[in-house]
Amino acid sequence: MTKAASPLGTLRISAGLDEALSRLAEKTGRSKAYHARKALARYIEDTEDYLLAIASLKEGGKSISLEELKRQLGLED
Repeated sequence: MTKAASPLGTLRISAGLDEALSRLAEKTGRSKAYHARKALARYIEDTEDYLLAIASLKEGGKSISLEELKRQLGLED
């Protein structure tokens, strides 16, 4: 496990994940911290969206197909 220090704490990641993050940082010219922040932000956003969708369905919200949504929004191909 590798520790990544931050102003808010420490994050422990596997050596393999740290190596992949290092490769990505090198290829993109961005820091490992940059990519870790972006990934964490995306994960949190996706998880919040998922939880909102589940809550909506539990409260009786209806689901519609992607095709129906496109029709309603006028985005048909």
